[in-house]
Amino acid sequence: MKIAFIVNKFPVISETFILNQITGLICRGHEVHIYGDRPDDQAKFHPDVEKYDLLKYTFYAPQMPHNKVWRLLKALWLVMINFHKAPLVILRSLKFLKSKDAPVLKILYSIIPLLGAEPYDIIHCQFGILGNAGIIYRDIGAIKGKLVTSFRGYDISWYVKEYGEKVYNQLFIKGDFFLANCEFFRQRAIQLGCDQKRIIVHGSGIDCSRFNFRVRKSLADGKIYIATTGRLIEKKGIEYAIRAVAQVLKNYPNLEYNIIGDGHLKAHLQQVITELGVAEKIKLLGWKNQQEIIQIIDNTHIFIAPSVTAKDGNQDAPVNTLKEAMAMGLPVIATRHGGIPELVQDGISGLLVPERDADAIADKLTYLIEHPELWEQMGKAGRAFVEKHYDINHLNDELVKIYQQVIVDKLQPCSEQSIDSVASPKYT
Repeated sequence: MKIAFIVNKFPVISETFILNQITGLICRGHEVHIYGDRPDDQAKFHPDVEKYDLLKYTFYAPQMPHNKVWRLLKALWLVMINFHKAPLVILRSLKFLKSKDAPVLKILYSIIPLLGAEPYDIIHCQFGILGNAGIIYRDIGAIKGKLVTSFRGYDISWYVKEYGEKVYNQLFIKGDFFLANCEFFRQRAIQLGCDQKRIIVHGSGIDCSRFNFRVRKSLADGKIYIATTGRLIEKKGIEYAIRAVAQVLKNYPNLEYNIIGDGHLKAHLQQVITELGVAEKIKLLGWKNQQEIIQIIDNTHIFIAPSVTAKDGNQDAPVNTLKEAMAMGLPVIATRHGGIPELVQDGISGLLVPERDADAIADKLTYLIEHPELWEQMGKAGRAFVEKHYDINHLNDELVKIYQQVIVDKLQPCSEQSIDSVASPKYT
């Protein structure tokens, strides 16, 4: 199959779920082209980008100037030098220039790398927002193929709250098929008007072979290492974990909490750590590459994923960093938030707490510290669950099957799905 991935920016080190699909499809003999914008930091990317020579198959839209006048002048210049490639497509796109909303010019900029492309079997838009763009690209003739859209989190939470519940009406009518990375977001899409027969749960997978399982046991010196991996943004709820660990440190001073990631809340979180007087015990480590993250997690005993619903409505699916920690055998503490309860089985592979409840996190952390005999069984349960439901090799095999059935218009999934079907879409 010939497949187009429409993405935001590529490569982005935090979006391994997209990279895993791309490399999985390539390994299965399919041709994948990637369309998006250049990343802000081009120095940091996953080693698979180089291993598979993905930049050779990545086509970037021209960068839009910040100045509105220059943005319009560059758009006119792009029309002039590209008009011969696809006159009708360019003419159809010009209607967007009439809009008073200057960012709509992004449509014209975005179709430039698409001009002259041969038809694709599948156009996979990696977020709902990009699905809306993909429909426009296809309507004006810039790209051809069956359009599949994945809903992954902020696109079906924050974006809907920001732009209204009708924001995906045209996409639901014109899109060929839809994927959600958890049942929580699948139900949200159905509530917004998506035909339940045209959307299934297809989880974001990880390569379990890269995350070695190890039984977690107490160290002879009694030191306990705790970790969180995630962007330093409101949705990740990291401040609540910091406050929880600070509470527990009063009774168990032999703890160390390492927070891996970066973001606009870094200064605020560092201030919280300083004010709590725990700077020697709670550390913001910044961004790390995957191998560095694995090394840190391998020396960790307990993982915390304290996600919350942000004030702007942004929510999480079952996050990959949590899957990775579970695959490596860590007992976890996570929140009853978004799709996370579909991943963490309360009392079996980890412990669930309410959102924004530092006291509850502290109580569960204390419980795990006082019951290290639970670490092994929770770790084994977590590894087994991730292997069964989120192994990227199994999920990529299913993605190929989904694509093939979308192409022949024979994909009719059962209308009812349970958590058990996350990695096993049913067809009738």
